Amino acid sequence: MSVDTVSLTGWGRTAPTTAVRFRPRTYEEAAAVVRGRGPRGALARGLGRAPGDAAQNAGGSVLDMTGLDRVRALDEAAGTVRCDAGVSLDRLLRMLLPRGWFLPVVPGTGRITVGGAIGSDVHGRDHPGAGSLARHIDALELLTADGEVRTVTPGAALFDATTGGLGLTGVVLSATLRLKRVPSPLVSVSTERATDLDDLLARFTAGSGDSLPCASAWVDLLARGRATGRGVLTLGEHAPLSALPAHARRTMRAPRTAAPGRRDRWPAVPGLPGGLPLGDLLGPTAAALLNEVRYRSAPRSRTGELRTTAAFFHPLDALPDGNRLHGGRAGLVRYRFTVGYGQEEALHRVVRRISARRCPALRAELQRFGAPSPGWLSFPVPGWTLALDLPAALPGLGRLLDGLDEEVAAAGGRVCLAADSRVRPETAAAMYPRLGEFRELRAELDPTGAFRSDLARRLAL
Repeated sequence: MSVDTVSLTGWGRTAPTTAVRFRPRTYEEAAAVVRGRGPRGALARGLGRAPGDAAQNAGGSVLDMTGLDRVRALDEAAGTVRCDAGVSLDRLLRMLLPRGWFLPVVPGTGRITVGGAIGSDVHGRDHPGAGSLARHIDALELLTADGEVRTVTPGAALFDATTGGLGLTGVVLSATLRLKRVPSPLVSVSTERATDLDDLLARFTAGSGDSLPCASAWVDLLARGRATGRGVLTLGEHAPLSALPAHARRTMRAPRTAAPGRRDRWPAVPGLPGGLPLGDLLGPTAAALLNEVRYRSAPRSRTGELRTTAAFFHPLDALPDGNRLHGGRAGLVRYRFTVGYGQEEALHRVVRRISARRCPALRAELQRFGAPSPGWLSFPVPGWTLALDLPAALPGLGRLLDGLDEEVAAAGGRVCLAADSRVRPETAAAMYPRLGEFRELRAELDPTGAFRSDLARRLAL
């Protein structure tokens, strides 16, 4: 097991803190780190894609889980996979797709670990139908504060506290996930251009938006006047074999058999678009020009475009260093919130405030949420969710986001803790009604505070 002292940040690269990093390669080594923790506690960390400070532990220990990366069993009869927490979603998909399987929930990046996905209780574009990851987990192996390993299953309070619990109930060592069959590794995509926010919301809830399982929209947060909230809606579903070109159908009928753990390439189909998104530029004038080009270049209506799975599901991975390009030296702040159905006017007010402020939002994605997760601190609840990336150096950013927090809280909404880097503790408590239960369970199972993070200290979790 390697050990070093490092300065760590989230993907947004704000507020670095120093910790002792351990890289265990066995469950026993991970347990030894937890048992030997110092007064500042320990915390599991994956690939560092949490935008804020959820995977940092100033002055304490951090377990880099990427050394625990074995795929232990693929049961195709049951449609499940059991793997270590350090396995990345990207690696799992590379193994599963040639066999006709897919993960039940796929977020915007594949470069996160299974453990990180569980701690964040990730969701995808198909949340209204699929829900978040917690609904597709059969069992977890959890290393708790006493150094013991527990098998945790759905329905248990510890399961609900762990899924979405940001690593504060213990170290997830492995998980058994239920999979879903897909007809091909390609996605049939439809694109629609909306003239304003009302038009965009209506297109989400129209017949096409309900029938296709995956839907999201880019929102132009620099558009003003009658164009405020305009955007481009993208819908997709795995393409049936009949929709593929003849040469591609022949390839897909004979899928490769990949051994667990092998790093296969994505199935290649010549002639498909790469799916790389347009880059973002700093400054409101340049960003507004870029948004105009992006909006005008999108088709008013197009159906049946074939994209690779990576291009459609993982747009955030197209620019691996996009956080550096977008945030500059000061880094970036991700602001993600949700408000319920019936609270669309609150969403309008937030969009108008951002537009009036001329914020160069470097990413702005709107999605719909369905039924809530059982996770006590899980983010998704039924309604609309908007995620945007802003330069951390933007003047007055803190005041702006505090004001948006007030709008969201007044509408009964919440911000995403897994992405957060600056919300106030009293605001978080108002947004998450089961936070008291979470604290009580933590106090019972971990009375000495074995598991800690910068976010947990900031929000008194």
